[in-house]
Amino acid sequence: MIRAALVLALLAGGAAAPQAKQSATLDLAKPFATRAPWRLTVVQGPDSVDVADNPEPGALTLCLSRDGGRSCSPDLSQALHVGPAPDLFDVPHYLESARIVHPAGGRALLLVQLASVHSGNGDQRVSTQLLAYDRAKDAFVSVYARRAGRNNNQEVRYVAGGPLQGAMISAEPTDDKPFGYWITVSKPDSALRYTQALRYRSATHYGDGNPLAVIDSEMPNIERRLGLWRPGMKLPLPARGCARPHLVNTVLWCD
Repeated sequence: MIRAALVLALLAGGAAAPQAKQSATLDLAKPFATRAPWRLTVVQGPDSVDVADNPEPGALTLCLSRDGGRSCSPDLSQALHVGPAPDLFDVPHYLESARIVHPAGGRALLLVQLASVHSGNGDQRVSTQLLAYDRAKDAFVSVYARRAGRNNNQEVRYVAGGPLQGAMISAEPTDDKPFGYWITVSKPDSALRYTQALRYRSATHYGDGNPLAVIDSEMPNIERRLGLWRPGMKLPLPARGCARPHLVNTVLWCD
């Protein structure tokens, strides 16, 4: 069924009880002060199966519309497409998040995260998009988009607060030894379009035993490289808490 996150996020509609199809909506007119009655509608089809015939939620159809669904733009359902040829992981089946976020300055963006069915090894294709409202065109436009997998601790994260509020951070595996991650930070300009502000190879290594998410373990390095933190200052800690924060070769550990 549609994930609980959808029920919580799409407050204007809410998901129906389990049935062949479910739908939920998010009213965008008020938070974005749109000229037309913009609304995001998500419909989930009947239950499905993955490549190994394991049960999966049904396919999602997303419509960002100003005319009650008669037209949809941009086409959010295409976010998982990678190449010209279709594959088994092009279609969204999981709505990870659909919520309104506020970068520094109080302006609003629509954050949508989608995921495909699982592969044979449990991996998924995950897309993250940010959309801004263009008042002159009365349209929503993509200002950030990135795809990643799951199985190697990849992550694409919106930073909701702190010195990096509004930034998008991605951690993606390197292809060569010592296996680590490419850390990329993108920040919005005055028009809320995201551009790369930082990219480096992580000090965190794959399989190093650190239970923290890669982005959390790398936050001291991220903030130091951006001039936001230096040794001697209070360590930047993950939101879920950190029992005994300390650095190991510039990487944050909590145990």
